[in-house]
Amino acid sequence: MKTTTVHTGQPEPRLVERVRQRLAGSGASTDPRTVAEAVRAETGGVAGHLDILDALRMLRHEFVGAGPLEPLLDDPGVTDVLVTAPDEVWVDGTSGLRRTDVRFPDEEAVRRLAQRLALAAGRRLDDAQPFVDGWLPGAGPHGRVRLHAVLPPIAADGTCLSLRVLRPAVHDLRALHRLGTVDDHGLALLEAIVAARLAFLVSGATGSGKSTLLAAMLGAVSPAERIVCVEDAGELQPAHPQVVRLVARPPNVEGAGEVSLRELVREALRMRPDRLVVGEVRGQEVCELLNALNTGHDGGAGTLHANSPSEVPARLEALAALGGLARDALHSQLAAAVQVVLHMHRAPGGARRLAEIGVVRRRRDAVEVCPVWRPDGWTGDRVLLTGLLEARGAVPRC
Repeated sequence: MKTTTVHTGQPEPRLVERVRQRLAGSGASTDPRTVAEAVRAETGGVAGHLDILDALRMLRHEFVGAGPLEPLLDDPGVTDVLVTAPDEVWVDGTSGLRRTDVRFPDEEAVRRLAQRLALAAGRRLDDAQPFVDGWLPGAGPHGRVRLHAVLPPIAADGTCLSLRVLRPAVHDLRALHRLGTVDDHGLALLEAIVAARLAFLVSGATGSGKSTLLAAMLGAVSPAERIVCVEDAGELQPAHPQVVRLVARPPNVEGAGEVSLRELVREALRMRPDRLVVGEVRGQEVCELLNALNTGHDGGAGTLHANSPSEVPARLEALAALGGLARDALHSQLAAAVQVVLHMHRAPGGARRLAEIGVVRRRRDAVEVCPVWRPDGWTGDRVLLTGLLEARGAVPRC
């Protein structure tokens, strides 16, 4: 009696595991021909072409890129890929947080992927070092990817893997206006802030669009000005002919070779910048940035994690303390260095908007950020902002 083999499109998991063990044990390469030979060897030479192709496809996930997560990273609408269990893979982005159909065979497969990505990032991830934070090498078609992973038993329910995609921020102000990030009034104020060479910070939560707004405003800078950007990741790509981009480097697995943002800010000052930009102020480099903005570098900028503009001074206090800058010194430098704070907000549905503009001013022995504009109109003393603009010959079209 003739037996018909039905191809299911899914190779037997034990077969894939045996092939993986064979390749790992022999130290053989993982090119398609070697893998196909390993599949035939494990099946006694009776595997069909479709079975071999399926096995090749699954094994590719074991050795190349982000494995089964790669298609999710390639989706332009995805900003985060989150794995909380073999059958729980989530994405966040323009459509908000949602669960996907991607599945891992088991917990061990998630752990192997996390360890392989950690190795690619030059980090160690094992029982002795059960968590890791780093950048995956290269930019790829989907942008640069930041890796975070935690192994059990620290992650009580299994390996947790988080991949954040930092896509190049390339929109200009007009594009943000078309997307609804800023309205007509807000667009006019942003263009005037750039023209007046006011120093500004963009605040907001993670994923609120801080870097996108900053890049758009840098694209509006006069082509006659030279911009030097210092970043932790190469995210800013403004449409401007005179941009120099310096990217920090983390230490390698031995803890050597680090190039910090603080060092790069000092180097940037020697590169004749008309505008000095720090992609994200997250540590003691705030001391160098404020020093630079107080030495004739008008129009500098940066982004900062903060819940609201009014909390920016307190946030900078905490960061400046890391660099040994006292509270009164921080407030004195901040009052002289930064004029405007722009706050970005991300709505529950994923839409990003310019939520508030505040003006930095000294009040007794401290600095405060006074809100002056929101999308529904002026909210405070508008002369605080319009006075700054008019004093530098930039009158907003509103």
